[in-house]
Amino acid sequence: MSLNAAPSANRVHISFFGRRNTGKSSLLNAVTGQEMAVVSDVKGTTTDPVQKAMELLPIGPVLFIDTPGMDDDQEGLGALRVKKAEQVLHKTDVAVLVVEAGKELVPMELQLIDLFEKRKLPYLVVYNKMDLLAEEREPKTDHEIYVSAGQGVHITELKEKLGSLAKEGQERPLVKDLVSPGDFVLLVVPIDKAAPKGRLILPQQQVIRELLDTGAVPLAVQDDRVEDVLGRLGEKPRLVITDSQVFGKVDKAVPADIPLTSFSILFARYKGILDGALEGAYALDRLEDGDKVLISEGCTHHRQCNDIGTVKMPRWIEAHTGKKPDFAFTSGTGFPEDLTPYRLVVHCGGCMLNEREMQWRRNQAGLQGVPMTNYGIAIAHMNGILQRSLEIFR
Repeated sequence: MSLNAAPSANRVHISFFGRRNTGKSSLLNAVTGQEMAVVSDVKGTTTDPVQKAMELLPIGPVLFIDTPGMDDDQEGLGALRVKKAEQVLHKTDVAVLVVEAGKELVPMELQLIDLFEKRKLPYLVVYNKMDLLAEEREPKTDHEIYVSAGQGVHITELKEKLGSLAKEGQERPLVKDLVSPGDFVLLVVPIDKAAPKGRLILPQQQVIRELLDTGAVPLAVQDDRVEDVLGRLGEKPRLVITDSQVFGKVDKAVPADIPLTSFSILFARYKGILDGALEGAYALDRLEDGDKVLISEGCTHHRQCNDIGTVKMPRWIEAHTGKKPDFAFTSGTGFPEDLTPYRLVVHCGGCMLNEREMQWRRNQAGLQGVPMTNYGIAIAHMNGILQRSLEIFR
């Protein structure tokens, strides 16, 4: 990925919902100006959520999601399609409900609107196919707009409404509020079997880009060169940021008067889940033999023989607790809605998931009374350096 490209997790997620054959796909094609989705008069043409990343003025980087019709057959394959459409809600920043102009809202559509409002989700009800009406109608509320995807009517107005809904509050900083122009920041980046060949992983890319935007000076080094580089620098770095897997090793190499944290902890703060994740880390100390622990990752990378999620993390937890928990694993969008069987959830940094989905996962755990932490915070706690890794935020 280019350092200039906005990751999908940082894009505004705009999702299109509705019944089959209301013109969701046609409308999406009209908004994007591209043949993003297959259009057909046959009901149920869209069988899986379709995603398209692009720049859309006046919003900027967005991710459009076209979902299957939510009135599909509720048995078998149809039920799976509806379930996938419902899962899209977890990561949606702006919802678009597409209905056919001139028809009354059905209970399913009213339920969706109620769900948008309960989740405090910005939304629009778009009455499509207005060209089929005998006379033009005016929207009754600010949440409504009449358009014709086929004729291109009011598409510009729709984009402007989406832009106003997509305006977020002040974006959380990743690292820029911790440094000043000219500060040295040492980034510890292990190059092992799990590292993607020829490139850096997304958290490292994002931190480097934000440091450069701030005017700070990022210096990348492997974990076996930390002491050497610190000794050769003419001044102390403002901050050392390490990959969580080598937290303990780097802690020993970095003098106590130099702030130290991890990419994973930065992302916990960036996604708005840091406080809850701290409480989750202490739940490690209460684990007993046989307790179920869910280890969840937001991406679906190829598992290596010494994978952090499925191999290293269970091994470290067992060594720290002296217990034998029962571990379960999920990846990508596969996060269970029922977490009650688990005593603890240990999540990755979530760099591939947007803030809304991470908040949903955190809230699911909290509502069900299940502590949730993330890799970096858990590892810092197990190495006895959690307080040190948080000092920079104070």
